[in-house]
Amino acid sequence: MYKDNKSPYLFLLPYLSMFSLFIIIPVGMAIVLSFTNFNTIESPDFVGFLNYINLLTQDEIFMQYVLPNTVLFALIVGPGGYILSFLLAWSLAQLTPLPRMILALIFYSPSMTQGVAMAVVWKVIFSGNQAGYVNSLLMQWGFITEPVIWLQDTRFILLIMIIVALWSSMGVGFLAMLAGVLNVDESLYEAAAIDGIKNRFQELIYITIPSMKPQMLFGAVMAIVGTFSTGAIGVELTGSNPTPSYAGQLIVNHVEDYGFIRFEMGYAAALSV
Repeated sequence: MYKDNKSPYLFLLPYLSMFSLFIIIPVGMAIVLSFTNFNTIESPDFVGFLNYINLLTQDEIFMQYVLPNTVLFALIVGPGGYILSFLLAWSLAQLTPLPRMILALIFYSPSMTQGVAMAVVWKVIFSGNQAGYVNSLLMQWGFITEPVIWLQDTRFILLIMIIVALWSSMGVGFLAMLAGVLNVDESLYEAAAIDGIKNRFQELIYITIPSMKPQMLFGAVMAIVGTFSTGAIGVELTGSNPTPSYAGQLIVNHVEDYGFIRFEMGYAAALSV
């Protein structure tokens, strides 16, 4: 029987075209530009590995602030948001459909309104005067005697960024995990009960998690990508890039600083690579 081997590729063509146009080609261009000195106006000048050498040996800001901040931020927000997403998804799955839908929308909405929330909600909460909720409460409880300028104090900027990032970490990974928990075959739980599973924790470990490995993997990928691509939080909260004394500077902010403020696109491309 004759088989048309071209049909699958025709169906894949639209996706492959978009993927190549917006992912493969830009990544390839970034790699090429990383070996050049490019100011966006004049033609790029090939400089070899100079940008990478300068990054590792000359860029004190990157080595002292940006890299440690990014690693610490990623280690807390990535696993923390991932675990929190799974626990919330599993907890919501135990509810009836209506309250589950309402709570899922409530938990998911911060990931959609992050910019507005940071500009309106979190700036008010951590306002540096007595009207700020945190300052007001701490002064009433006697922990501080005068307002703390939270969003400009280098001791607290990264901590506040982590709190906001965890609050807004219930994105598509959370929805995928919720769908995974809800679609576990109920007969598996019945069979497990017959085989000796005695409590919900054992069900979680031996039935739920193994049955939703694809959703868990998707959530992990989204958590990693989201964590390392985060950069707007510190800028939105502090109102500047770079953040005060680079206390909340992440690698995305460093790329934007060199690429779109200093117009050193070659070095910014090396940073992004």
